[in-house]
Amino acid sequence: MPPPRHPYFRGLTPTLHISHRGGSLLAPENTLPAFRMAVERYHTQMLETDVHLTRDGELVVFHDDTLERCTNGEGPLAAHTLAELRRLDAGYHFTPDGGRTFPFRGQGVQLSTLRELLRAFRGLRINIEVKPDVPGIEDVFFQVLREEGVLEHVCIGSEQDAVGERLARVMPDACHFYPRDALTAFVLSVRAGEQPPDERRYTVLDMPLYFGDVRLVDESLLRAVEAHEKWCNVWTVDEPEEMRRLVAEGIGGIMTDRPDLLRRVLDEQPKPR
Repeated sequence: MPPPRHPYFRGLTPTLHISHRGGSLLAPENTLPAFRMAVERYHTQMLETDVHLTRDGELVVFHDDTLERCTNGEGPLAAHTLAELRRLDAGYHFTPDGGRTFPFRGQGVQLSTLRELLRAFRGLRINIEVKPDVPGIEDVFFQVLREEGVLEHVCIGSEQDAVGERLARVMPDACHFYPRDALTAFVLSVRAGEQPPDERRYTVLDMPLYFGDVRLVDESLLRAVEAHEKWCNVWTVDEPEEMRRLVAEGIGGIMTDRPDLLRRVLDEQPKPR
């Protein structure tokens, strides 16, 4: 899978090591300790993350709409200010052993702002999903990316087509991944033996490997991705044998919650001469 011509892909070749939320089975997801572990220990080539907007207009790195699963807080994230969120323990619920231990609890792990993430990993590629459909969030997002000078180092988008379309309108020159309906149209058309829609706004297919029991990535899909000068990353793959199969098939990138296992699989591959 040759990389598209967009500057985001400069110097990148398959298969990319992508740490999903920093590697959420190894450290508290979407936190700086998780991201640092992925980068420093497992040499990830790309971080995958999500952003939400606080009550006082700050973008923070977090996946869920609510706080209960990942912190000791309660209620909607959007109902809290950044200062309130800073007081929460973002490592409170992380357990590597089914609840026997909580090694990050009480260790000062906080929610991070998007700016903090971008500044901590200058030059690293980051895949960022805008989670909520909030009027104007695209403008706040653009302002942060522009001020931090990272527009060529991020691939952005949203699962929600309305948000993805607004992001593409505000930042037409950025790298965008397909939102849900546009992605579905691409995949279904290929599976039906038809030409996918001519969609110039989006370059990257960030997609699940399976839909139920159906494996979505196959030779015909990868041929179509290459023919239309797109790129395909799959999520969330934590089994080494599936990783090896994807590498052999030439997938663009693998998003994983086990960056340790993916690093081991990628290091097995023959090095270019």
